[in-house]
Amino acid sequence: MPLFDNHQTAATMTEAEALEKEHKSSNVNGFTEASTEDMFDHTYKEKEGHKPPMVIVWRNVFLMTLLHIGAVYSLFLIPTASHLTLLWSALCFLISALGITAGAHRLWSHRSYKATLPLRIFLGAANSMAFQNDIFEWARDHRVHHKYSETDADPHNARRGFFFAHIGWLLVRKHPDVIEKGRKLEISDLKADKVVMFQRKYYKPSVLLMCFFIPMFVPWYLWGESLWVAYFIPALLRYTLVLNAAWLVNSAAHMWGNRPYDKNINPRENKFVTFSAIGEGFHNYHHTFPFDYATSEFGCKLNITTCFIDAMCFLGLATDCKRGSRELVQARVQRTGDGSHRCG
Repeated sequence: MPLFDNHQTAATMTEAEALEKEHKSSNVNGFTEASTEDMFDHTYKEKEGHKPPMVIVWRNVFLMTLLHIGAVYSLFLIPTASHLTLLWSALCFLISALGITAGAHRLWSHRSYKATLPLRIFLGAANSMAFQNDIFEWARDHRVHHKYSETDADPHNARRGFFFAHIGWLLVRKHPDVIEKGRKLEISDLKADKVVMFQRKYYKPSVLLMCFFIPMFVPWYLWGESLWVAYFIPALLRYTLVLNAAWLVNSAAHMWGNRPYDKNINPRENKFVTFSAIGEGFHNYHHTFPFDYATSEFGCKLNITTCFIDAMCFLGLATDCKRGSRELVQARVQRTGDGSHRCG
């Protein structure tokens, strides 16, 4: 189903206009006009006629297959790992997940809050630990995803099925519309961020260090874990789990769940994805109010990423968290929700 029905009601359009007004309002909430770059573009029309042929990138197919075979093997090594190694693996999962959720997603894609240099450096390193493309490319593609969601210009268009939205989009060449729209996006803020551009310049060595070497070296050096187990569990298995947790936001959270804020769009509220992706499963809310730093109206509830950002605000490392007003949220629930909304 397309993200927005071509025959949307006037009420829905009015709400969209209200959201844009909230984006541009301003000085009180810290919004800028550039924030509207992550709002859905109603003017985009898919090209008629035959779709371009799907070109498989066999190198990616081979590497992803090998990665997941290695991850399955890693499961059999878990009983042989020490408790410290398992705790370290969980910590590496959390850090690398935050590099995506609090970093590439909420900070750099949506500019939903501001971060000081030390926090940006931490999130940049954590993002390299996650190894899901550099921040610049991740944020650019995510803005395209929001602006053209569920169309040919969406990098992981869920209308093409679960497998495509989950991992298939990484195994084929991008649709020409994805490339075209990505080139036209406003991304001057990313180019101006020295942390983003430094990570992009040194991305490959940063991934080798953060995603594989450090997760493997620490348990081997500090408490004598075998290099074999230290590679397969804190490094490879943890990496694979973080990947799939992030991919579930693109696939499962666009297919299964309720739509309390906007029933006219595909993204859903999915509790399993919320748990696995440390707070990113409130997806109907997020696509309705993409500027909200919490991606949910419920604050820290089931939302480790929001708790992390709140903690950074308490420490003075993050500021200017953008939030959808209660009035705006309630108005949207009444206008376009599917009737499943619950307070708290």
